[in-house]
Amino acid sequence: MKIIRDSVHGNLYLDEFEVRLADTPQVQRLRRVKQLGFTNLVYPGANHSRFEHSIGTMYTASKIAESVGLNDHEKKMLRACALLHDTGHGPFSHVSEGVLNTTHENLTSKVIKETQIADILSEKFNTNDIIDLINGKGRLGQIMSGDLDADRMDYLLRDSYYTGVAYGTIDIERLIHSMKLEDILIIGQKGVQAAESALIARYQMYPSVYQHHTTRIINSMFRRCMKWMFESEIVDLDNIYRYDDIDIISIARAQKGNINDIIKRLDNRDLFKSVFSIKLSDLEEPKDVFRISERKIQRIELEIAEDLGSPPEYTIIDIPEYPFFNEMRTLVSVGDERVTLSEISSLVSALKNLRFNYADISIYIPEEYAKKASNFPFESYIELTMQKNIKDWM
Repeated sequence: MKIIRDSVHGNLYLDEFEVRLADTPQVQRLRRVKQLGFTNLVYPGANHSRFEHSIGTMYTASKIAESVGLNDHEKKMLRACALLHDTGHGPFSHVSEGVLNTTHENLTSKVIKETQIADILSEKFNTNDIIDLINGKGRLGQIMSGDLDADRMDYLLRDSYYTGVAYGTIDIERLIHSMKLEDILIIGQKGVQAAESALIARYQMYPSVYQHHTTRIINSMFRRCMKWMFESEIVDLDNIYRYDDIDIISIARAQKGNINDIIKRLDNRDLFKSVFSIKLSDLEEPKDVFRISERKIQRIELEIAEDLGSPPEYTIIDIPEYPFFNEMRTLVSVGDERVTLSEISSLVSALKNLRFNYADISIYIPEEYAKKASNFPFESYIELTMQKNIKDWM
């Protein structure tokens, strides 16, 4: 038995088998991958790692397993899943995922199957069962990847703690205590208020942390840099899960040209400026934005750059992450019936539409060109006004 002192949950206990999993190079790499990427340039305390989050998720998965009455084998399976669920994350977590041709879930499956992790797991479990659970499949899968899962509970608490933003504080004890595992994971009526709190916390954490306007600029700059690194083949895209944050920064600093310039700008917090934005809530069909092709975006970036006189490679149109809030579909047990959380809660129902209020499409360019953009007619280029539809973009 090994005890790890966690900043959020206190003492966490790992048995010998879990210690062996945690000590694999694939899990230890997560110590060198920041949970929130470059968010520490906005919130200096946000230096926590994917490793911390993984052991924290193991704790919350255990709490859920105990609350819903799982047997010892099922509980141990979930703990192993939680410990391994982020092993496929690339450098700087979700930031690099924006330029990959796959998801970190797919890469996690690859890591587990092709490394010593599979050999260790096979001593107690079927490796494919572990991968299925991590991907939310089966009756127990929702505990790992569902509407109100162990992963989400930990990262809201952890990200709130390290950024100093109080919005992510949620009552996980109350929420977990209200959970029931029948054919699916549901919550009782006594858990509705805790579930509302979790949804509001996530809703507020998006504009405050995950989609903070400065964080989006930083992430856009880094993704552009990563794209160049992939195109130059100085980073092996197929093995991105082998790199950590330090590797990518060191490689970028050793380059010349735009790659080196972007990293130097990030090192010195010399960031691009936002010169235009339009809220998704101002659009007739905000969901259509997320179907705009990359080719179309690149064409409009080039047109803007040519007429504005800014470098095309440094002219960035940033589409926000789609604000999914699947907690709205969480089922609540009401007598002999089940209803969705949005049906029983007027607060949750209201948030269903409000989720688009903070998200916007933005254009970033270097500060030295920002003054020239003060009277530039961006609307005529990107054809995004309340009167026009964006379907021609697709």
